Amino acid sequence: MSEETVTKETDAYYTLSGDVNSDMVHRVFEAVAEMTERGIDTAHVLIQSNGGYVSDGLCLYNFLSNSPIKFVTYNGGAVASIAVILYLSGTERYASETARFMVHKSHATASPGARPDALNIIVEGLRADDARTESILRKHVTLTPEQWAIHQYSDLHLTARDAEVAGVINSIRDFAPPKGFHLHNI
Repeated sequence: MSEETVTKETDAYYTLSGDVNSDMVHRVFEAVAEMTERGIDTAHVLIQSNGGYVSDGLCLYNFLSNSPIKFVTYNGGAVASIAVILYLSGTERYASETARFMVHKSHATASPGARPDALNIIVEGLRADDARTESILRKHVTLTPEQWAIHQYSDLHLTARDAEVAGVINSIRDFAPPKGFHLHNI
């Protein structure tokens, strides 16, 4: 059996787009179950997402990081907010030259007329979410002190070149499934 045949049988190509939410979690769970049944060793996943719910992003990061399948993640356009944490689950990570990343602290809107105890619960939840996401960022990414300062109070935008310097990506490379491969949409 040739090496090309082995690669075709054990590699697969996927797209994953939309909001990071419980629907995406369900779709990814189903897709990974199908991958394991097919004997996929390496899944190349193009991610396009402006973010969503922190808990769902953390769930996907933990699930994919501990899967027996090697995930190679790609950014072909925009990966932002909690989707960056999902993206970091890839053991190899690539982005197109024109791709961008954006990370920021958690935020929430309180109900009008919310009482102080309710506001305190919201604040504590945001702090907990920020601690969890920042620990993952620090595990994978090396930002400058200036970038961390921006992240502290605002949206931090990174071009593909910035992301390469920071270690968000291994290198600039487009998602380009080989001819003849079936592209699966998660």
